[in-house]
Amino acid sequence: MQQETVIVLDFGGQYNQLIARRVRECNVYCEIYSYRTDLAKIKAKNPKGIIFTGGPNSAYLPDSPTIDPEIYTWGVPVLGICYGSQLMMHMLGGKVCKAPEREYGKTVVDLDTTSPLFDGLPNQNVCWMSHNDYIEQAAPGFDIIAHTPNCPVAAAQDTARGLYCVQFHPEVLHTENGTKILHNFVYKVCGCAGTWKMDSFVEHSVNALREKIGNGKVLCALSGGVDSSVCAAMLAKAIGKQLTCVFVDHGLLRKNEREQVCEVFGEGGQFDINFVCVDARERFYSKLAGVTEPERKRKIIGEEFIRVFEDEAKKIGAVDFLAQGTIYPDVVESGLGGESATIKSHHNVGGLPDYVDFKEIVEPLRDLFKDEVRQAGRELGLPEYLVARQPFPGPGLAIRIMGEITKEKAEKVMQENAIASKVEAKILDDRKIEISDEEARMTTFYDMYFACYSMDENGVITPYTDDQKKQQYENALQACSTLATADLKDNTGAAIEKLAEYYQLDQAQTQTMSPSQILETYGQDVYDLLYSMENGQYSTVVETQYGYHVFQMIALTDQTKTNEQKIVLYNQQVQEALSDTLTKWQAQIDPIFKYPDSVDMDVYDTIVNDTVGTK
Repeated sequence: MQQETVIVLDFGGQYNQLIARRVRECNVYCEIYSYRTDLAKIKAKNPKGIIFTGGPNSAYLPDSPTIDPEIYTWGVPVLGICYGSQLMMHMLGGKVCKAPEREYGKTVVDLDTTSPLFDGLPNQNVCWMSHNDYIEQAAPGFDIIAHTPNCPVAAAQDTARGLYCVQFHPEVLHTENGTKILHNFVYKVCGCAGTWKMDSFVEHSVNALREKIGNGKVLCALSGGVDSSVCAAMLAKAIGKQLTCVFVDHGLLRKNEREQVCEVFGEGGQFDINFVCVDARERFYSKLAGVTEPERKRKIIGEEFIRVFEDEAKKIGAVDFLAQGTIYPDVVESGLGGESATIKSHHNVGGLPDYVDFKEIVEPLRDLFKDEVRQAGRELGLPEYLVARQPFPGPGLAIRIMGEITKEKAEKVMQENAIASKVEAKILDDRKIEISDEEARMTTFYDMYFACYSMDENGVITPYTDDQKKQQYENALQACSTLATADLKDNTGAAIEKLAEYYQLDQAQTQTMSPSQILETYGQDVYDLLYSMENGQYSTVVETQYGYHVFQMIALTDQTKTNEQKIVLYNQQVQEALSDTLTKWQAQIDPIFKYPDSVDMDVYDTIVNDTVGTK
């Protein structure tokens, strides 16, 4: 699928994945590459924008990471963050040196809000700083658009060349409005349309898998985790009975996990596939008998899983494809994406297994972050208990068993894990967290904006003359007249978008906002107008202090976006509930729950019902 793409060039920063995730949260596709990557490969991606990450080095030292200066001549907007900002300044003629005083932590930064990067932000913003070096002097052609008492160039821009840099980290939550800054970069600077959406990704992926596989057979190792389950569900939608999923119960799973997986993927489940459930509990317990060393236990479990899967694969015979639930962090953490040091190796990255007779690997989730995988699972209709479950280690509960692994110990730890899950469920049940559509409401509309000011390359605003304003108003009236003949049932924004192209409007785009965001961005009058409109309806000319607007309501309640926002708000409240309640409960639980040798559900009942439930 051809996507508008923003490229993150990694200079060894610790937040490379976080930057990419923040960009994707703006509905813009993003990939991570090392700064060492051949520029021809980057250019071939036809990026809408490029972001330089931070890094631990000093830009002015000869052996520090750098980039071919050709990249600044492409006309593609570039945003440098922390080290990336210093590198840009150093390469283009600015002065970077050791700072007289290091800045670390939350810092109040003075912003020039006429910059498109800071449009809609307050004049002062709390940002996260972490730097020993600083930009003492901006490069020629750059205007300073942010500063602190200790950092004279906290941000700078060369709008003519589309080059921007910030000393702080907008990608971290400690920076207020950080996501808004990145949103401004990808939309207001790069001109992205925001086409990266999970519903369209799932639809395209299913069709692409169907075309790629044809009449072939696919084998998938289904662990029951989020990644493998979503991978299996996507393939099931695409090819049905051509897919065989093998699930191995090694006796160290979560309580009832086997039953849950079988319910979804097995006979009578929601997918019409070939499903094999292997009860290998005794086989694993036998292999682990007498083993006490943790790493040895892990290796035995991993190796034996391969052997069991291999045995089942032989029964199935040759297949055309092997399916894997590889996701984007697996690739990055394995050192195949970006410059940061390899975090860990992943069994499903970087090689083909030799224990299955197949031609090719399919990895439909390879481009997704974990939160995107969960959303894809929801789009595919998987139950929430499956897509929302937390990561679980491959060796399962074995990592919680001290000494030798036995069936009895495994059952005890499984029960303990179930108790912990029930306690969590009890907390959430007590809170009765519910997010309504209205609370999470997201509205999608098209804004055709006839500006009444201009901005020069230095970000200086010049108001239009009265004659120019009159012309813009007449243009807006003419647009309204044209739209009056359009099909009001067309709520895609197509007609108004064509008009925006006709008038060559730079600031015309589809917006998806919450009520509070609309109120903050446009003011009360526009807020009242939008929420009085019906889907597909066009507004009259609306005047704001900056010009004239013509709106089309696309979806008063954008259900897809509203559902996504409900999940975000729900997860936020879940984390707050767990944090608050567990702290309060701990003092009550500790004196009663002595972590006995044998776990009994009566213990749980005593804790939750008799003690906690009454307080």
